Amino acid sequence: MSLRKRMAEFGFESNDDYEFQLRSLFTARLERVRCLHVAGESGRRKTAFANALAHALDYPRIVYHDFTAAEPNQPEVVIQVEEGATSHEPVEAPMRAFERAVTEACAYSEAERTILILDQLQAAEFQDQIHLVQFVNQGLWSAGAGSMRANSKHLLLVLISEQTLYHSLARVSYRVWTDASAGRFEFRPDEFKLGTDAQALFAALAQLFEALGCAPTHGEFARILDDLLNQVRTAEQLRHCLFGWMERIDQGRLRSPGMALRLEAAVGALNEYIGLDEVELRDDESGGADEGAGVADEGAAVAKERP
Repeated sequence: MSLRKRMAEFGFESNDDYEFQLRSLFTARLERVRCLHVAGESGRRKTAFANALAHALDYPRIVYHDFTAAEPNQPEVVIQVEEGATSHEPVEAPMRAFERAVTEACAYSEAERTILILDQLQAAEFQDQIHLVQFVNQGLWSAGAGSMRANSKHLLLVLISEQTLYHSLARVSYRVWTDASAGRFEFRPDEFKLGTDAQALFAALAQLFEALGCAPTHGEFARILDDLLNQVRTAEQLRHCLFGWMERIDQGRLRSPGMALRLEAAVGALNEYIGLDEVELRDDESGGADEGAGVADEGAAVAKERP
């Protein structure tokens, strides 16, 4: 099974296949901890990508830290001193959640493959980012009075930031761009158990998505296609369908005047494919409507499906 399909099973569906990028990272000759920078615009599901990747690659150990999460309350340190005595023992500050996450990842990596995901890195202290650069280059993490060494053959560090990554960290990272709606619309009718007579419909949809500047994922398009074949009959209904099922679509662009022709063309191809004809209802010579036609305004168009 491809990496793209495996990641879709764990919550990240995309038109892109990241196998080449990951192969480049893992086959690179590096004498340091491998570091993956997950880039993308805000809201592009970078966190979902990292977590899906960890599960898709079957990492036994997944350690996650979010720099925007509130620091958990630390237990109170109580030092008992005999009456009349003075304590001169230094009290070591407890490790922060970030430091514990890196320490745990180092410990796990000694015996098994481990992925450490550091999310919302833009909220980290600058000193922590410098510390991370040293950790990637040396594989050694110091916290308090102790230190831990990571097994660079087992550990993968994943960095996610909503701002430009600190330059020194960017230099030691391999960067991938996550965009679930990237790529061209290249689906074929046979992928959805349709015949070659649906090719004109798929071509019209390809032109529509190219004009919109985005393409649905396989799962999104399966839901869109189901609506097209069973529900959608007008350009306005197609607008609702696309906005309803696609995660990344620009509503302003979808409703722009220039998009109307593309939508109409797609609906026309759809109606031709499913065999809908427009029929005008006219009053007969006596002024009454045809028997059984029902109530309709003069000149109203209705869709009549071919048998």
